Amino acid sequence: MISNYSKKLTQFTLALTTAILLSACASPDVASNKTQDVVTMNKTKQDQTSPDMAIKMLQEGNARFTSGMMLKRDLNAQVKATGHDGQFPFASVVSCIDSRTEPTLVFDQGIGDIFNASVAGNFVNEDILGSLEYASKVAGSKAIIILGHTHCGAVKGACDNAALGNLTQLIAKITPAVKATPDTHGSDRSSANHYFVDAAAEMNVKMTVKAVTERSQVLKEMVDKGQIKVIGAMLDVETGKVTFY
Repeated sequence: MISNYSKKLTQFTLALTTAILLSACASPDVASNKTQDVVTMNKTKQDQTSPDMAIKMLQEGNARFTSGMMLKRDLNAQVKATGHDGQFPFASVVSCIDSRTEPTLVFDQGIGDIFNASVAGNFVNEDILGSLEYASKVAGSKAIIILGHTHCGAVKGACDNAALGNLTQLIAKITPAVKATPDTHGSDRSSANHYFVDAAAEMNVKMTVKAVTERSQVLKEMVDKGQIKVIGAMLDVETGKVTFY
């Protein structure tokens, strides 16, 4: 009887030890999904972030997003903290209003981490440039990302010369990129050719990146001094993956 008891005790001890070891060796993917600090960015962290580091943080965030391993955040706590202590975003994103391209989500960031200016077709005008100047020169943002995306409705409208109220004037701002895009997968340059649409969207991003420093002396000086970087990126709405240029 004592022998039976000893045997069961040994089996129980082994099972308990195995469970403890498995818990200690949990996969890093599970560990990476733990709750993050209340606020991801503060003044000290922002000051220590270089333009290259800011871009890498966005790349890593998108990798988490596409893999389903987004960080868990206490958003209510972040609201209270940033409301009390202020905001210190490390990057600014100019994105389309497309509902599938929300930067905070696709880059897996929290409240107070990034500035975002959204307009159909992700182009820049005086108002958006002024916003980016504030974000970079005044608020300390280290990188500007012009984020385009596949299957863009605004670009399709420009391809088809769409006309509809104020949308007509918006489309006109994207038309130069459409005209600068060479034929892609045949000579069809309408929205029916999605290869051409995506090529035009990419051209629009590249031309907008160039326009940022051509039309803003403030941002050009910051780029020249290495204080910020301005780059383009394209989001594939079918996968959520962002490709940086």
